[in-house]
Amino acid sequence: KALDENAAVVWDGNTGTVTVTTANLTMTARLGEHYVIANGRYLYVAERVGQNNGTVMVPMSVVAKAFDAKLNWDAASGKILVRRGSGALMSGEQFYNQEDLFWLSRVMFAEAGNQGLKGQMAVGNVVMNRVNHPAFPNSIHAVLAQRNQFTTYRGGKLANRVPTESCIVAAKLVLDGGVVEETRGALYFDCLRSSWASRNRT
Repeated sequence: KALDENAAVVWDGNTGTVTVTTANLTMTARLGEHYVIANGRYLYVAERVGQNNGTVMVPMSVVAKAFDAKLNWDAASGKILVRRGSGALMSGEQFYNQEDLFWLSRVMFAEAGNQGLKGQMAVGNVVMNRVNHPAFPNSIHAVLAQRNQFTTYRGGKLANRVPTESCIVAAKLVLDGGVVEETRGALYFDCLRSSWASRNRT
């Protein structure tokens, strides 16, 4: 209500979902999920959407992002300051680059399709860490196509994969800035203890 006095909030006890609606925003949060959906965008909630004394709990940073508001910490007063923005973040249709979503969801499926959401995100985090690192190419596709890096990319195999819904959600979470803390800054991943990477990289 502080961010938009006309916001409507509806609770669905059957699905454990709360929906917030304004003129420009539709946001849903379901108990136990690692994300909130806002205008088709997937915003990461590391500790899951929770509940306390009958109230659905979502981090203020996620709510602020959904409403396109700004958070600032005032150390002197010990307060978090919230400043209104446009009232709603850009829609998923406008925000997500379809080529990036195509490749990221497929590499997540190929490398971690049998794992949970956080395992799939971890693969995406490593790819994005490479995109943002000067030693690697600066696009998702170029990182995946780099020689001797992703065996799942070779021979067009990756492009022909069909990712699960979980991998698509994980890709959207990563593209929207979601980070599994253990992968922060990591440039390599490998499940084999005897591999070169596991012997030579942290």
